[in-house]
Amino acid sequence: MKLQLPAGNFAAYLFDCDGTIVDSMPLHYIAWKTALGEWGCPFPEDLFYSWGGKPVSWIISTLNEMNGLHMPVEELGTRKEEMYFAMLPQLQAIPEVVEHIEAEYGRIPFAVVSGGRRNSVVRSLTAVGLLHCFPTIVGAEDYVHSKPAPDCFLLGAERLGVAPAGCLVFEDTALGIQAATAAGMASVLVPSPLERQELERRESERRQAGTIGSAKA
Repeated sequence: MKLQLPAGNFAAYLFDCDGTIVDSMPLHYIAWKTALGEWGCPFPEDLFYSWGGKPVSWIISTLNEMNGLHMPVEELGTRKEEMYFAMLPQLQAIPEVVEHIEAEYGRIPFAVVSGGRRNSVVRSLTAVGLLHCFPTIVGAEDYVHSKPAPDCFLLGAERLGVAPAGCLVFEDTALGIQAATAAGMASVLVPSPLERQELERRESERRQAGTIGSAKA
């Protein structure tokens, strides 16, 4: 799978972290399911992915409202993060994104702009050996209005000293793409794990069909 970047000469790249640089969403889902399960709180996988980019505190508070629960927001958020950190040895980077990081590293500035907490971003990037590529990190602690508001990306561009129109955003969620658009930035959508599996399945079928066709010829 190759990412199709929009045309243009960009002065900076802004990357979301979870699901964009690192293939962490399946691990985050396991952590969420385990932590929430201790409170008898359901969290369907499709809902989890649709809320990609939302802060941890928002997710817990919203699930409380949806299910009539009183889960402690800070305590449960910390519990979930600890479970995720325990799985970091399994974490891998997303090759299609790393390809563009390696191609442009040192030529243009990068920033990570995440809906996650800074500590989580730093530990994830460290686990895959990419922390050195991102001296500029914007985490959930750094802004008030989360995606799809443009605040986080505008802050990232400001810290890099690059105009919004000169930035290209790499994102894996609809909320993130909306935020980039609202910030006046071009963007590229990184497929989710489920979407990547479907793309790989289709590519495998296409290759098999081509092999069968060649054999018959």
